[in-house]
Amino acid sequence: QVQLVESGGGLVRAGGSLRLSCAASGLPISTYSMGWFRQAPGKERELVVAIRWSGGTTYSADSVQGRFTVRRDNSNNTLLLQLNSLKPEDTAVYYCAAERKFGGGSQFSKDYSYWGQGTQVTVSS
Repeated sequence: QVQLVESGGGLVRAGGSLRLSCAASGLPISTYSMGWFRQAPGKERELVVAIRWSGGTTYSADSVQGRFTVRRDNSNNTLLLQLNSLKPEDTAVYYCAAERKFGGGSQFSKDYSYWGQGTQVTVSS
């Protein structure tokens, strides 16, 4: 059974940082392309970053470039997202998702097969 469990969310002031973790079980993230999505109240879910199974970032939203960094910790089967210089508009529930084995790192949520339950990030002004 595949499980993705996010953690690390919280309340932070604008300009602050957080590190989100996505602990995977039931699949080796080293062979799956992965993504971080977010959904703010009243808005559609959007892709934040996507990373190919081989390690390269395939997508980074314009709004987070230069501030958010994704990386894999394959030894711990964990996907990480470092959020720096946070802004109030970054407030959302953040979800990690696994696309498919040896996938290309899709920009479309419909291509992701497994999802975590989400972790809330709230940025105060």
